[in-house]
Amino acid sequence: MAHYALVGPSETRRPRLGRPVGGSRSAAVGGVALLLPDGEPMSGRRASARAHAAMLPLGRGLVRAGRADGLAAHVVRYRGRGWNGTDAELAADASWAVAEAVRRYGDVPVCLVGHGMGARAALRAGGHPAVAAVLALAPWLPEDDVAAEPEPVRQLVGRRVLIVHGTNDARTDPELSFRFAERAKKANRDTCRFEVHSDGHALRQYAAEVQALTADFALGALFARPVARPVTDALAAPPPLGLRMPLAAGFGDSYRRS
Repeated sequence: MAHYALVGPSETRRPRLGRPVGGSRSAAVGGVALLLPDGEPMSGRRASARAHAAMLPLGRGLVRAGRADGLAAHVVRYRGRGWNGTDAELAADASWAVAEAVRRYGDVPVCLVGHGMGARAALRAGGHPAVAAVLALAPWLPEDDVAAEPEPVRQLVGRRVLIVHGTNDARTDPELSFRFAERAKKANRDTCRFEVHSDGHALRQYAAEVQALTADFALGALFARPVARPVTDALAAPPPLGLRMPLAAGFGDSYRRS
């Protein structure tokens, strides 16, 4: 069994929202996207600057697409980079970030957008009353047969949930996110999952399509915008069809040209 040494306990640090993505805001905020970077299963190290930076392009794309609706976006700065077993520190930091967004901006809907371990944090923190939607990119999820308890899904009831996973992800198992989506769909019909064929954990090969899907889904959930037909179909389709929806090359082309 592996043993992990926790260096620099995160109890001495605090999570932060930092500046809004895209600079300061003067217009009224109508909704908030909180971006949750990837992390590690066990670690006491400080949060990764690289993982934080990796979420910025997604945040900038969301802000551009949601400017007319007053979207604000923040990349959450965790206390540390480790989930750390039952402490679930990244999920706790995500929950704090939702409460902080409500404190700053008032009664506005929140969309949690997480990648890897941050996606697990987004799914866990999705039960906050302010959360309207959860978007989990390449989520890190534990094996059901080795976890003390199955990853919870009841907190997602009443939220719109999208999971996106590359079929060639060598870091987080796409089959585990499919099995999680199956359980989540039973509790919450507004759950769907897209597969990005041949893409890996970072979802770089189809980054433009993933960003377009993220914007389409998040803005639809936050501002009641119409969503693309593939998203509507995925939400309506029974398992497994709506949980293995392929993300087509060129998704969002017409949207990006507008």
